[in-house]
Amino acid sequence: MMLQVLLLLLPALSPALSWIPVQDWESGNVTASVGLSGQCVCQVYLPDTTFPANRVQHMQQVSKDLILEMEIQINKMERYEVKLVNYLKELTDLTYRVSVLEGSSENYIKLDFELLRIEIREFEYLVYQLKHSLNSSSPLFDSLYTEIRNMTLIVKQLETYDNQNLEVIRIKFAKLQKKLEECQKDHEFIQPDIGNCNHTGILSISKPVVVQLNAHLSASYQYGGWGKDSKPVRGYENMYFYGGFSSPAVYDFYLYSDYEKLILRNAFQHRDIRGWEGTGNNYIVHSNTIYYQRYSPFSMAKLNLTALKYDYRVISDASQTFSYIYSHNQYLDFAADENGLWVMYASENSKGKIVLAKIDEKSFGIKDVWNTGVFKQSAGNAFMACGVMYVTRAVDANTEEIFYAYDTKTKEEKQLSIQFKKFQEKYSNLDYNPSDQKLYMYNNGYYVSYNVSFNKK
Repeated sequence: MMLQVLLLLLPALSPALSWIPVQDWESGNVTASVGLSGQCVCQVYLPDTTFPANRVQHMQQVSKDLILEMEIQINKMERYEVKLVNYLKELTDLTYRVSVLEGSSENYIKLDFELLRIEIREFEYLVYQLKHSLNSSSPLFDSLYTEIRNMTLIVKQLETYDNQNLEVIRIKFAKLQKKLEECQKDHEFIQPDIGNCNHTGILSISKPVVVQLNAHLSASYQYGGWGKDSKPVRGYENMYFYGGFSSPAVYDFYLYSDYEKLILRNAFQHRDIRGWEGTGNNYIVHSNTIYYQRYSPFSMAKLNLTALKYDYRVISDASQTFSYIYSHNQYLDFAADENGLWVMYASENSKGKIVLAKIDEKSFGIKDVWNTGVFKQSAGNAFMACGVMYVTRAVDANTEEIFYAYDTKTKEEKQLSIQFKKFQEKYSNLDYNPSDQKLYMYNNGYYVSYNVSFNKK
């Protein structure tokens, strides 16, 4: 192989020439002559064996290895970045909790007392349920009621004291709990049979259990909803959700791993649905998927919380004219019960009366439709339980009642009067949860829940 170069370019060739052994230069491989134009021409003879082909191949392989290693490191950095974001969030939460603790430990003591108060109210309801299930009155029940009232007074007295007194109330509380369990066992009291619809419908609704103001700690967040997954997936049986807004617009949700995290406002996930905004407040979480009313196009939408996959379906018959009396834009009302997933709406064809539709969870389409006889605009809200639609309305500022029921199995309508107390006059979300047989209400910015009793056959 011969390479001709101008002497003026010889310096540029020097890197290549450096590969040629010295003895090859000395053996006459380099000659010089004068060109036609008078320039000096240098002729260099490079034997094929002197070109470092093996080194080039080696460098190519090294380059590929370096590129692969770089991609691996970039992937590691991306994973580390995600972990770092999570760690920073946890650190922020921890810093906040430490700062609160340094400021005053009373905040955590108040949380413990709040949980105790809620449990005491639930015990009161259990005693009431036990008494009415046996249809009797005895000194035993009177004694339990007295102890519950005393426990309530003790909680109020000790709430201002230190953590040592908190242990005292816990001991007393445990004794009361044990006595109640013994009472239930002695009288063969039947606990709520979750998932069983062997009854003739709702018998009564308990007193309201007011948990606290919403996670934003603002009374201006009057629109929203909260509750539990009606068909929880494995590992998320205790998960709670919350969405609160100052208007009927729906643009994000908060998820809490358990009840205590809900009280502490310590969400493990925040789902922002901007780009897929909703409106109205009758959304639910079912099988780790949020079902809600999409704003544009007007449709029912869902977001899978694991895959973060959106989907929507337009219900051509649904109207944007008829909403519940307490809240605007509640045209599609999602519900879940022991029989599956439902959506309630009104249409021009139904002349404003509620249309009940069964949702096919796999295809996300409408499976069956029932036309009911109740006007949606006269209703406060509606929910499903064991295939029966229950509709509520106001009795007065403090009382709500279930006044109508429609059975999808028999297609029968009933007029009812099952009254229950409201915490405040208006509410924007009311849904039954089959996993614990409770009603969850978002009442003017507050978390409120009720126990549901069914009339057993």
